[in-house]
Amino acid sequence: MTSHKAPMPRAVSRALDGWLRRRAAIAKRPLRGAILLGALNGLLLVPEAWLLARSITAVIFQHRGLAAVAPFLGIILGLALLRALLSHGATVAAMAASTQVKTDVRRALHAKIAALGPGFLGTQRTGDVANLLVEGVDALDNYYASYLPQMAVAAFLPLALLAFIFPVDWVSGVILLLGAPLIPIFMILIGRGTERLNQTQWRRLALMSAHFFDVVEGLSTLKLFGASRDAAGLIGRMSEDYRLSTMRVLRVAFLSSLVLEFFTTLGVAMIAVFVGFRLYYGEIQFLPGLFVLLLAPEFFRPLRAMGTQYHARMEAIAASERIVALLEMPEPANPAGVAALPTGSGIIRFEQVGFGYRPEEPVLQATDFTLRPGERVALVGPSGSGKSTVARLLLGLARPSSGRITLDDTDLGTIKPSAWFARISWMPQRPTLFAGTLAENIRLGAPDAPMTEIIRAAEAAEAHRFISRLPQGYETVIGERGQGLSGGEIRRVALARALLKPARLLVLDEAEASLDAETASLIRAAITRLPREITVLLIAHRLESAEAADRILVLRQGRIVEEGTPASLRANAGDYAAMRALYHEGAA
Repeated sequence: MTSHKAPMPRAVSRALDGWLRRRAAIAKRPLRGAILLGALNGLLLVPEAWLLARSITAVIFQHRGLAAVAPFLGIILGLALLRALLSHGATVAAMAASTQVKTDVRRALHAKIAALGPGFLGTQRTGDVANLLVEGVDALDNYYASYLPQMAVAAFLPLALLAFIFPVDWVSGVILLLGAPLIPIFMILIGRGTERLNQTQWRRLALMSAHFFDVVEGLSTLKLFGASRDAAGLIGRMSEDYRLSTMRVLRVAFLSSLVLEFFTTLGVAMIAVFVGFRLYYGEIQFLPGLFVLLLAPEFFRPLRAMGTQYHARMEAIAASERIVALLEMPEPANPAGVAALPTGSGIIRFEQVGFGYRPEEPVLQATDFTLRPGERVALVGPSGSGKSTVARLLLGLARPSSGRITLDDTDLGTIKPSAWFARISWMPQRPTLFAGTLAENIRLGAPDAPMTEIIRAAEAAEAHRFISRLPQGYETVIGERGQGLSGGEIRRVALARALLKPARLLVLDEAEASLDAETASLIRAAITRLPREITVLLIAHRLESAEAADRILVLRQGRIVEEGTPASLRANAGDYAAMRALYHEGAA
């Protein structure tokens, strides 16, 4: 999802800005609250400036003492405190709006990734997806918390202030009216260059984050192959590119701030000069002149703030390009099912099932077999014959490209996925353990399981012995992907997790891999002892596992070529007998 591209066309930029604005609908109330509080804060400047001008006029020209102007000063202090509270309230409301929108966007991204399925995640860099979900969404923060509220206030407040300035001094009103458009015009001109720089900066950040994530994840492999220095050098070069890109963005941002300040200062200076000369010639009184002079900087303040926050818009547009691209990805042609589980006996059938990860390279072809309730069925075959693909299709992680899989004559594709997932348990070829305690990992499929059941499942998986030897036992904290455990220990914990979940179908993909012969034998015995209401599909690498099954399916080149009991297949001079002979010859 990350690549170096040409600058984004302006039509695309406008479309993304429109998408960002439409997303703001989820947070209408806090956004309106932030805008209203910001506008009230600005309007309170009018009485504050008028009272301050009157106080100064009274002291200088009417020679009033502090006691005479104390009520005015008290009101000014009260207005200042009220404005501070309004400013704080506006900030809180704007942050609440931003949080709501970001939560909604993350929810939409998670739902989209779930809809695209494991096949999509298999084609993406893990770091790239993580970067998009975290930093990509966080890049929208200032757009909703700062840019949108400030833009609304900047559209209202200067006009509102002009309504008070024109009756007092129309000349100053005209100067402000003519000077106001200079800031947005300049902001748009600067924005054209800033937009391109922000896009480049964001793409480099996304690429660097994804690569850094991948390097950290594979650090052990890089160390073992002596490639860690090269990887560190590449990250260093990418970091330097990102630093230079960031400095270019900051250079433009500082330049734009400088010019915005220049125009603001120039506008206020022109008001001061005109008011000063007209005071000198007696064309205006001191009180209205000072009042206008006090309001002039506040007239430019919202315009200047909008210009300062304009880079937040550019950053959000650059980040939203990848977010929108993901959200608009076409989903699999077959929508998820909505039907409830059938109430039959639980017979599962593969009926002429075909599947391929690429259309021109089929993995399964016209595959037919049946899983009856309570059966222990072993699926064997050479590497690449499609055994794990059968498991993926049965689990609902992929859809057949032809044929169908049925549960009691109901197409599996029509059944609600959550209902089907609740019925099955799975131990994959490469199980994943999550950062947390061993008990939490075993309890993953049965969150409310008591400790006695966790221990029983661990004993069945031959994991209890090594867990009980650990200082914290089942409360031992492990790292991501089971760091701190050996490969065999990870598999035994994963098997305990699969056995603990209350399921009617248990799929074990090479459950005995990475285990010694004695432990593998004990696990085979544990599988044999499982209640007969549980159907077990065992994808077997060790033929001893297949020998313990009720029935064996032999898969070759995507087709079931043999099926029968272990004894009947041993008696035939077929594929299984040949595999068995080679297996024992290799063991010898």
